[in-house]
Amino acid sequence: MSVRNDVSPDTLGVELTEDGIVVEYTDGREVFYNGIPKKVQDTLRTQPGKLVQVLVTDPTETEGVMTYVNDRKTHDEILESSGVGRVIVEPGEEEELFPGVMVRSEGYAVEVDADPEIARGRVFVFEEDELGERSFEFVNEGSDENGESDADD
Repeated sequence: MSVRNDVSPDTLGVELTEDGIVVEYTDGREVFYNGIPKKVQDTLRTQPGKLVQVLVTDPTETEGVMTYVNDRKTHDEILESSGVGRVIVEPGEEEELFPGVMVRSEGYAVEVDADPEIARGRVFVFEEDELGERSFEFVNEGSDENGESDADD
């Protein structure tokens, strides 16, 4: 297995639809994450051995940054041309991907903690391999289905 480096993400176009999430890479290609993400509030532990991708949108929900976590297959040049970032987190280590978004490696699984309020946008996690995909969205307690707070300001 080749050694891979961390790669900083660029800003990508994002479209949230009723059927899923469209992400437009900086090279013009698009990827569609099918389905409504499952809402999570606490630490999300992904299944071991899956490709884990974290997307954080801006407050307008039209742009965002995407980072692959512990992806050792994709060449640096492909990530750099697409605008997708990558972080390698060794077992027992923790890294802040974005303000309010932490990832850590526990064995072959990745754990993600996120606070959308601190991130100032929506936080999605995609977990996939050749057999299927799952998607999640971090919401704060007391948030409605759109992630909006029910609390009075």
